[in-house]
Amino acid sequence: MTKAFLLSLGLLGAAPAFAQSPAARPDSAALLPYRESARKVNALVHTKLDVRFDYAKRYLYGKEWVTLQPVAYATDSLRLDAKGMDIKSVTMVNGAATSTLKYDYNQEQLLVHLGKLYAPGQQYTVYIEYTAKPDELKVKGSAAISDAKGLYFINPDSTEAGKPRQIWTQGETESSSAWFPTIDKPNQKTTAEISMTVPARYVTLSNGRLDGQKTNSDGTRTDTWKQELPHSPYLFMMAVGDFKIAKDTWRGKEVSYYLEPKYAPFAKQIFGNTPEMLEFFSERLGVEYAWNKYAQIVVRDYVSGAMENTSATLHGEFLQKDAREALDAEYANGESVIAHELFHQWFGDLVTAESWSNLTVNESFADFSEALWAEHKYGQDAADAHAYQYMRNYLRSPADAKKNLVRFHYADKEDMFDLVSYQKGGQILNMLRSYLGDDVFFAGLKKYLTDNRLANGEAHQLRLALEATSGQDLNWFFNQWYFNSGHPVVNIEYAYDAARKEQAVTIKQTQPGQVFQLPMAVDVYVNGKPQRHQVVMRQATETFRFPAASKPNLVNVDADKVLLWQKTDNKPFEDFAYQYKNAPRFVDRREAVAAAAAKPATDAAARTLLISALNDKYAGLRLSALSGLKLDDKAVRKAAAPVLRKQLAKEKNTNNQAALLTALGQLKDKKDEKTFTQSLNSQSYAVQGAALKGLAAVQPAKALARAKTLQNDTHASLTNAVSSVYAEYGDASSWTFVRDRFDAAGVQGKFNMLESMVSFITRLNDATVLKEGVERMQKLAVDYKKYGVDEPILGMLDKIAKAKPADQQATVQQAMQAIKQAP
Repeated sequence: MTKAFLLSLGLLGAAPAFAQSPAARPDSAALLPYRESARKVNALVHTKLDVRFDYAKRYLYGKEWVTLQPVAYATDSLRLDAKGMDIKSVTMVNGAATSTLKYDYNQEQLLVHLGKLYAPGQQYTVYIEYTAKPDELKVKGSAAISDAKGLYFINPDSTEAGKPRQIWTQGETESSSAWFPTIDKPNQKTTAEISMTVPARYVTLSNGRLDGQKTNSDGTRTDTWKQELPHSPYLFMMAVGDFKIAKDTWRGKEVSYYLEPKYAPFAKQIFGNTPEMLEFFSERLGVEYAWNKYAQIVVRDYVSGAMENTSATLHGEFLQKDAREALDAEYANGESVIAHELFHQWFGDLVTAESWSNLTVNESFADFSEALWAEHKYGQDAADAHAYQYMRNYLRSPADAKKNLVRFHYADKEDMFDLVSYQKGGQILNMLRSYLGDDVFFAGLKKYLTDNRLANGEAHQLRLALEATSGQDLNWFFNQWYFNSGHPVVNIEYAYDAARKEQAVTIKQTQPGQVFQLPMAVDVYVNGKPQRHQVVMRQATETFRFPAASKPNLVNVDADKVLLWQKTDNKPFEDFAYQYKNAPRFVDRREAVAAAAAKPATDAAARTLLISALNDKYAGLRLSALSGLKLDDKAVRKAAAPVLRKQLAKEKNTNNQAALLTALGQLKDKKDEKTFTQSLNSQSYAVQGAALKGLAAVQPAKALARAKTLQNDTHASLTNAVSSVYAEYGDASSWTFVRDRFDAAGVQGKFNMLESMVSFITRLNDATVLKEGVERMQKLAVDYKKYGVDEPILGMLDKIAKAKPADQQATVQQAMQAIKQAP
């Protein structure tokens, strides 16, 4: 499961202005209930489903044959999760013989009285007829999974123009039991057979292989899918709709991509690296991909980012791009998700977390895989940059520092889907890999996957597997990183003793609570040559001493840049400048750029470093350097302008091109008009949007005219740019465009348009614009108040109020009051 819903709210770093934590839970774990692993009275063995759909009522009519067996003790009852269903009948099936069973049902669980005792291991089959009514469920989702009704009818009456008619399911965490009765716990595993009767014009997808298709006389078709290896109920999936299928193969297995017909020509552009990923992950782990096929499908209105259903991953529509949109697709918002969900087919599907408390053995591995694939495909810088951003996302969330990675105390299982289980956990695996070395680390993963194949795993089993391959006791590592909270907060000081020819490095841990044991590499550069030292920090404050014939050019603590810590590194800026030029890792250069950006605009050395980094070999770092330049300073503008223009001429990354155009727009130099005008012809939407804004900075009338020719294009980058131009230079007649595009945008799109909306409302003295704009800002603030977006929107409204005459301020003040009073 990925975190796109969190990303869309800016909670994982996409929009720092809104990077607030969800509503606070009690700080002390003692105040939260203990969440034990689900007791297994009966074990699922096989689940057979026969379902059809009522699009008008949003119902599923189901028949189920579920085979089970008692685990440890004889039992005469069966408890199944079944949310909000109509149960028609429950029957014991024994060959040709059947008998009606008594049952109790409370709309959450179905308690079946089996009529006799069944011994441990003695299998029995219960037949259930039922109706699932997901749209009538009163359920809540989480920050990661925004809804929990299990089965979704998308545009079932075909009333929304331009939106396809689809059905799809979402099982995680325990929502499969909203569409079929089951024991909806991750420590259950079952083989499965699902028959779906659907309109004959539609395509279906489910787990496993398509075993048969039967055309019916009423215009429907029944497709039967068989999942012949056991998996957990939350990994069951169905999808129905008008999809086009593109096919690849890998080691003789089908690899397929299901897309809306409009996007079918771009299937290989979107998913084409999947066979190579399958090969790489299989080889790297030493465990071949286990399932008999791998399918990926993109659906509308998905409630999360993507979901690793066994052999059939489901993606949100953000992944669906045409050729032009793909030009601006960055790894972190597309291909990384494909890698993440595929890695789950090992960590999550083949071996499944035994409870949500141990979600780390699913999600931390999937997050880790994103950098692992980037390293293989795009190089070490790409991997380091991805992992570093994820670590920073976690470090920006103080509330998450209070949580253990493995958590047996939590308010709700949905709370486990957070920055700790994902991004902190992924970085912890990076540290383990670095500490143990690749050969031992991946041998340990192979043992973990092999020992627990088609079963369940937890952090202890991961530790034991890594101990077996490494020959080391790793309790110290797991106790501090898996079963405890927080991270080191350190202060690093340096001193060179010329008399002793010795370099001292003092590291002080200042975080409350435990002192962390930290193995690390320290590189000491003397006369341009690095000497590596391996040290282990065990005390709250330690001084390490290294021989150095002369004062080092640089002392690079944590030279491999893998430690999960928050550090204040008190080296002089000239050392950071040396680090940028000489240290080997992306994070070395990123830290140097950050140090330069923190300097005042008058610092010539910092300015030189930032301008030099505009030509860095890694696109993401070029972007960081650009954002660090203080272009409101005259001296900076003068030094940077020719470099910006030169870099733009050779820049290949379209998002960087857009950022460079935006920077040139800040200069407001009319000599760039030609560049902006030419860039409006780019195939990149990001470049076009930035060029339009840049043109507006030097030739507003021309930009306004071009905006009108581009306003019918609905792509977000252009919509935002046109809205921005209208906000600065348009009249009240342009408001309709801004308002309607805001209404049509998704959550992130609305956030992206807020600045333009505020400018429009502030600049124009129009009561209608004021009323309609403020109403929309109020609604956005109230709807997403639990994510902390109310505070920045209140700030924007306050800015509007101060710009308005007294007779209009009341409208704004009322909205602000409503936001503050909203729950």
